[in-house]
Amino acid sequence: MEWQHGKDYVHAMFKAHPKTEISKFLNAYKSASSRLLKKEYTEIRTKLWEETFWSQSFCLIAVGGVPLSVLSEYIESQGEKSAENT
Repeated sequence: MEWQHGKDYVHAMFKAHPKTEISKFLNAYKSASSRLLKKEYTEIRTKLWEETFWSQSFCLIAVGGVPLSVLSEYIESQGEKSAENT
């Protein structure tokens, strides 16, 4: 639904069915995006440690009652902060 990134992070907002196994979803997302990025930007491979693009870790936060507009603003502001700091 929304995403923003910086030099060393990605914030993504998505909807999921309550029975979705989020860790499997995130690992599949990281795997697919890694393949696509390596294919499109072949020079990335020279900067990686043993072909690993993403770390194995992630942080997942459920935000049940927060309005989507507040989350969208937060995610958008993260990218703005990153751009100012670089």
